[in-house]
Amino acid sequence: MASTGKLTDRTVEVDLGGRLVTVPEGGLYDRFRMDTDLDEVARDPRVSSVDFFRRMPKSRVDSRIGPTLTPNFYYRISTTRLTMLAPAKAIRARLPREMGPLEIAPGLGIVSVMTFRYDVCDIDFYTEAAVGVAVKPARHGGLGLFDLVTGLKNDWLHSYVLSLPVNTEIAQVRGHDGYGFPKWVTDIDVDIDTEHTSARIANDRGDLDLALSAPTPKQTARPTGAHVSTLTSYTTIDGAWHSTTSQINVLASGTTRFPRGLDLQLGQGRMSDDLRSLKPIRTIQLDVTTEGQLALHMPVPTSIQDRS
Repeated sequence: MASTGKLTDRTVEVDLGGRLVTVPEGGLYDRFRMDTDLDEVARDPRVSSVDFFRRMPKSRVDSRIGPTLTPNFYYRISTTRLTMLAPAKAIRARLPREMGPLEIAPGLGIVSVMTFRYDVCDIDFYTEAAVGVAVKPARHGGLGLFDLVTGLKNDWLHSYVLSLPVNTEIAQVRGHDGYGFPKWVTDIDVDIDTEHTSARIANDRGDLDLALSAPTPKQTARPTGAHVSTLTSYTTIDGAWHSTTSQINVLASGTTRFPRGLDLQLGQGRMSDDLRSLKPIRTIQLDVTTEGQLALHMPVPTSIQDRS
């Protein structure tokens, strides 16, 4: 098991928009409150470089979680994404009326199961999982082949997330109150290396919600900044639509089409319920990033076309 990134087992309380949450004592958030010293991060042996972040200045903004700095920097991450085909009708039934599924063919859309491990981050170590669907970009009229191709290549994907559990309080409060995401706290184990990828998400009783296991696709290393993909996620905050942009600096990743040896288990819980409701037909792709970095920007108001 890789290091959790915690310096001690002790915690301190911090205020986020009137809510008290605990964070590791002596961790990055405790010491820097998002204004992290990049030179100190560069000395962490788990972080290969901080050059990606030196070219991206932070700005101070007011938010529902109080004044904060944006973007939130993630200096060492690993991720996995299962891409599945599902009936567009089932996807549309789970989307707000303003959102439309991105269709690979008439009547056929794309859903994803994703897991994340954030080893070094402005808000300290945490894990996360998601069930989401690929949607048409805001104010996009018809089916766009370009949108489909670039979305599948992970270069510029637009999504709507149904489930986004995390395993720490600060990630839950920031994600739910600050970004509008459907986040809750539960036990999430994510282990990703060059040989194997696995994850287990617990439900509120500690039993199985969702689990996956697969051989890790062969990894290709890239220089920092050579492959930066973008994810735009849509949420509502106080009844108004917002978009959140994530920029991912991919340092080592691989893809397998129609993966063999994949074991996806559904139990009883919110993630499994969301995935079942989408009626996935088959898994068409497994993407694993064993090393990456992330800049997560605060949400901004956006205009979305009403598709009803």
